[in-house]
Amino acid sequence: MADVPPFDIQQVKCDLIVAQRECYDRRLVHAAKWAAEMSRALSVKVDAKSLIHAEEAEDFWDEYDSYVLGKNYYDVKEFDRAVHVLRDCTSPKPYFLRLYSLYMSDQKKKADNMPESSAVPEETDNEILKILQTELLEKHCKKELDGYGLYLYGVVLTKLDLPSSIDIFVESVNKEPMNWSAWMELARHITDKEMLLSLRLPQHWINSLFMAKVYMELQLNDNALAIYRTFMERGFSESSYLVSQFAVTYHEMRVVSVDQIILAVDLAVQTFKTLEVMDPYRLENMDVYSNLLFVTENKAELAHLAHKCCTINKYSVETCCVIGNYYSLRSQHEKALLYFQRALKLNANYISAWTLVGHEYMEMKNTSAAIQAYRRATEVDKRDYRAWYGLGQTYEILKMPNYSLYYYRRAQLLRPNDSRMVIALGECYQKIDRLQEAKKCFWKAHCLGDAEEIALLKLANLFVALNEREQACQAYTEYINQADKLLIRDHSVLSRAYLYLADYHSSKKNWDDAYTAAQKCTEFPETREEAKGMLRMIQTQRTQDTPVTPTAMNVDDSMDSMIHSDLYNPTAPRTFDRVTPVNLKFTP
Repeated sequence: MADVPPFDIQQVKCDLIVAQRECYDRRLVHAAKWAAEMSRALSVKVDAKSLIHAEEAEDFWDEYDSYVLGKNYYDVKEFDRAVHVLRDCTSPKPYFLRLYSLYMSDQKKKADNMPESSAVPEETDNEILKILQTELLEKHCKKELDGYGLYLYGVVLTKLDLPSSIDIFVESVNKEPMNWSAWMELARHITDKEMLLSLRLPQHWINSLFMAKVYMELQLNDNALAIYRTFMERGFSESSYLVSQFAVTYHEMRVVSVDQIILAVDLAVQTFKTLEVMDPYRLENMDVYSNLLFVTENKAELAHLAHKCCTINKYSVETCCVIGNYYSLRSQHEKALLYFQRALKLNANYISAWTLVGHEYMEMKNTSAAIQAYRRATEVDKRDYRAWYGLGQTYEILKMPNYSLYYYRRAQLLRPNDSRMVIALGECYQKIDRLQEAKKCFWKAHCLGDAEEIALLKLANLFVALNEREQACQAYTEYINQADKLLIRDHSVLSRAYLYLADYHSSKKNWDDAYTAAQKCTEFPETREEAKGMLRMIQTQRTQDTPVTPTAMNVDDSMDSMIHSDLYNPTAPRTFDRVTPVNLKFTP
C-alpha cells in the first residue's frame, strides 16, 4: 500500500485557495474548479494574511486593461478577439492568456469543422499548433516560461504527438505544483509503475493525489483506495472529488474475480448514490455511472439518471453519453450513436465517447466505421483498453485473427488481471492453431477468476481436441462443480460435460463414476437417449467385472454438484470430489 506523507491541513487549505485564484486568472477553469471543490471540503480556518495577492510586476499593471478585456472576450468564447487585444502583452498572465486563447480558438474551429455524421475527423491542420510550439520552444530555451506556460507547452507537444511532452509536464509540476491540469496531463502519459516511480516529482502533498490517480489508471486499485482513504481521514471526508474517485475505482474493480465482482458492483452503485446525495447537480463522472448501470442492465435506474442529467444540462458531454447508453440498452442504436456523436461535437477528445461510438457501429454491423472510431480512441488515449479490445473484436468478426491477436495483446497488457482479455487471446491462438498458447491463456484466465467459468469450459474442450483425456476429465468435473456453485444452467454445455465424463470413466472401467455421470445425462433432452444406451452398457460391464450383485445407485436428481452423490452411500469411496481446483493443473 502507498504511504501518504504528513501534511499541514491549514497549509493545504491556503494552497488550494491560492491555486483556485491563480488558475482562474489564466482561465484554467477545470483546475480552478478542482481546487475550489477541494478547498470547500476543508472546514479549517486560515489566516487571511496568507491569502493576500502576491505583488504583481509593474508591467502587469501597465497591461491590466488589455488583460481584463481579454479575459472577458475569452469568457464569451471570442477567442480570436482575446488573442488580438493581448497581442502586445509580455507579462506572464496576459501572455499565457493570449497563447491559451489561440490554442482554444484552434480547438474550437477543429470541433466545428468535424462532420457530425462521421466518427472520424477530417485531415487535421496543425498550423496553429506548430506556431505555438515554435514560440513556446523559444521561450523555453530562454527559461522564460513559468509553470503555467510549461503546462501549455506540454499540451501543444501532446497534440503534436511529440514524446518530449512528458519532460515538459514534469518541469511544469515542479515549478507550479498546484496546477491540477498539469498533473492530469502527465498522468495520461504514464504507462506502468516503473515509469511512474522514475519521474522526479516535487515533494508536495498534491503528489499523493496524483499517485492515486495513476494507480487507478494502472489497475493498482488497492493502492489508489489506500491513498484516498488517508485523505478522507485527514479532513477531506466531505470532498465530492474523493467520493467520485472511490466510485470510479470500484467500477474498475468489477472484473477481478467472482466474489469481488459482486462486492465491487454493489460498492460502486452505493458510492455513486452517495455522490448524488452530496452533490445532486453534479454531472462529472455520471457517464461512468451510466456505464455501470448499462453493464448491470438496470434500465429503470439508467432511465432515471438520463432524465435527471437532461434536466441539469442536456448539452453536456456527460449527459449525451448517459442518454446514449440509455438508448443503447434499449437496442435503439441509431439514437445512441447520435448522442455519442453529439458528445464528440462538444469535446472531440472525450475518450469514452469514441469507444462508445465504436460499440454502436459494431451493433449496426458497420465494421469499417467501428475500426475508425476505435483507432481514434487509441490516438486520444493509448491506455484505453476498451478501444484496443474493440479493435480485436472487430477484426475477429472480419475473420482476420492475426490482426485481432495484436489488438487483444495490447488490451491484455493494459488489463493483465482481466480474464476477458486473456480468454480473447486464447480464442485467437486457437483459431490460428497455436494450441499450446491457447491452453496457457485459458488456464491463466481460470486462475485469474472467470465469472462464468468460460475459460475452464474452453480449456476442457481444448483438452478434448488434443486428446488429453485425463486433463479434459478434470476440467469438465471442475466446471460442473463450479457451475453448481454459480447456478450456471446451460443445459447444452452441462449435458456434453456429463456425457464426456461418462464415456471417459467407462473407458477407465470406473463404473460407479461412469454410471453417475450417465444418469445425470438422462436429465437433459440433448443426451437422454444416448445416456440410456450407455447406462445399459455400464450395467452389463459392471456385472461382468463384479460377480457379486452391485449396490443400487442412488442418484441425486437435482442439479447439485456430483461431489455430493456419495452422501447417499457414506461407506463408498468418494468419486468426483477427487478432482478439485488444487488437483486440476496445467501441463504445457
